[in-house]
Amino acid sequence: MKFGVVVFPGSNCDQDLVDVIESIPGQQAVKLWHKDHDLQAVDFVALPGGFSFGDYLRSGAIARFSPIMQQVIAFAHKGGYVMGICNGFQILTEAGLLPGALLHNDTRKFICKNTYIKAQTNNSLPTSKLSLTAALKIPIAHGEGKFYASANDLKAINDNNQVLFRYCDQAGNITAEANPNGSLENIAGVCNINRNVFGMMPHPERAANAILGNQDGMAIFESILSLVNA
Repeated sequence: MKFGVVVFPGSNCDQDLVDVIESIPGQQAVKLWHKDHDLQAVDFVALPGGFSFGDYLRSGAIARFSPIMQQVIAFAHKGGYVMGICNGFQILTEAGLLPGALLHNDTRKFICKNTYIKAQTNNSLPTSKLSLTAALKIPIAHGEGKFYASANDLKAINDNNQVLFRYCDQAGNITAEANPNGSLENIAGVCNINRNVFGMMPHPERAANAILGNQDGMAIFESILSLVNA
């Protein structure tokens, strides 16, 4: 399978994603510069974390207009798989490919720490093989990670089973205390209604190598590949 990792000015997790993808036998990753107009026939597009364009205006607000995003949007509308992590998630909401928005953390501070998340559905590529009861330890690093949606949009997201992950404690309990940024209903990740575009604020690529002492994030990448390669 061929993955395309989009690189914007200010991206800083692109190589992490490439390294994780290429650590899985049989997988290929190519970097796609934000000014490119060619997705190089990839099967899956990934938008990495970082601070695209310095997070000026709003996180993801400028990157959403990079030339390659027109190709990404067209790819997604044709059913192509697209995933955004952290800043990538912010870009996808700005582009209208995912519902909701990412606002400033309730603390108004940048938060960088390990959190726990729990899959809420198996009806999506990133969560297809995950336990719905076990907590995954996945780090976050963001200043604007509070998921917000209007009451109507939030109801639709829940009714359509679009919540991928919620923040929880180590035992898997979804509590206010386990919510690091004030996200509505502890939401840490969502997908679109067609279930081919995915976004999450925590960084699974930073928890996918034994040398880091945490491989919980690898389960998310293995879930993606288990169905795509089926």
